[in-house]
Amino acid sequence: MKDVENATRRLKELGIPIFGTQDWHPPDHVSFATSHPGKEPFDTVVIDGNPQALWPPHCVQGTGNARVVIDNNLFLAVIKKAQDPMTESYSGFQARGDLDTVLRVNGIDKVVVFGLATDYCVEATSLDLTAAGYSVVVVEGLCRSVSPDTAAVTLREMRSKGVRVVATLDEAIAEIRRNGS
Repeated sequence: MKDVENATRRLKELGIPIFGTQDWHPPDHVSFATSHPGKEPFDTVVIDGNPQALWPPHCVQGTGNARVVIDNNLFLAVIKKAQDPMTESYSGFQARGDLDTVLRVNGIDKVVVFGLATDYCVEATSLDLTAAGYSVVVVEGLCRSVSPDTAAVTLREMRSKGVRVVATLDEAIAEIRRNGS
């Protein structure tokens, strides 16, 4: 995580506003395997007609495992997501005080995305940003996926939908500067 914190510090030093998203699950969240008797983490269930991957309990509201793991002072705002116990929300657009509103209020139209997990939250947020008209750059070298098998497929999917995927933060900064700040 040191590389992510260093990248975030660098962007802040360049005067780029930093916004984060944070899982903030209630203890009985629908995505937790413990909320489904007989099910294990990584099983899939169907909820309201949609497949839902089940996870070990994580980022439970008010616990140490829910904290943002880098310096909170780096962020202009942190959007908490997955607060509704009956709804999974991988995207920052599905959160209360949603990311779209915060970005628009701050006049942001170009977004650099990195973090966890490439094949869930990074993908969902990036695709929602792109669909809403933002210019999006994902820094692959600053992302981690749940599964290496799905990471490559996810990156191809994002590219096919207009997300620019680059390897390094330097490439992302060059991309932002090339297209104006």
